[in-house]
Amino acid sequence: MKRMILTGILAMGAGATCLMAQAPPPAQAAAPAQASGPKAPAPKSKAELDAVNALVAAANAPQSDPDKSIAAAEALVTKFADTDFKAIALYIEADAYQKKGDFARMEIFAERVLETNPQDFRASLMLAKHYATHTRENDLDREEKLGKAEKFANQVIEMMKTLPKPNPQLPDDQWVEIRKDLAAEGYNVIGLANLTRKKYDAAAAAFQSAVDTNSHPEPAYMVRLASALQLGGKHDEAILWCDKVLAIPDVHPTIKSLATQIRAGSVKAGGKAPGGAPPQAK
Repeated sequence: MKRMILTGILAMGAGATCLMAQAPPPAQAAAPAQASGPKAPAPKSKAELDAVNALVAAANAPQSDPDKSIAAAEALVTKFADTDFKAIALYIEADAYQKKGDFARMEIFAERVLETNPQDFRASLMLAKHYATHTRENDLDREEKLGKAEKFANQVIEMMKTLPKPNPQLPDDQWVEIRKDLAAEGYNVIGLANLTRKKYDAAAAAFQSAVDTNSHPEPAYMVRLASALQLGGKHDEAILWCDKVLAIPDVHPTIKSLATQIRAGSVKAGGKAPGGAPPQAK
């Protein structure tokens, strides 16, 4: 359930666009905003509301076409330059370009989101993950891109300390958990960046923070922690984390396979299970 909630906040189809579809008409939008949270975006005219709804329909279509989402987003921000939905539209456009594999334009539009709303954690996280996962060890601009990954990841971590709820109907305890999970994603990105640098101790420390911060056990972070520990020569600790992953019921087969491989490699390298006895390979 927690992962579903997090996914709903991050994915435009299940998150902010649903709120957009419920935006009040102009007459209602004039009511004072609640002091307990940020002002909800509202259309200023019937024409703008129609453009917002067209964007919602394009983004939420069962088999969404990225080009249609891009066209609808462009129509909204071009015709209504002062729209409250500008950051949301630009994020949908960035996400559409990401789906198309056009990462250069994705970067441009995600940056535009942050120019419009520096507190948009989705855009920061999108950029952080992009730079961390699309940067290779031998890239000439490796440090520049990994530096960006860390910058945006740290932005997410800092935002999660105080970010108010995007939806006042979201229960407080769920929002606390979501903030923890998003901060954990930030630490995970920092871990990935340091793996690319072959700074295994720094990577392990970041993955440990991701494990500790997340609101529930996350096997993906745990197996990456085990991998970083193994690569850093800490085979006993790697085996410990692999055993924790393998003890989780219904762990994803890919993660289970990785944990099994890492464990076997650490056993072969002389690692021992807790208690000092050589572990039996699973």
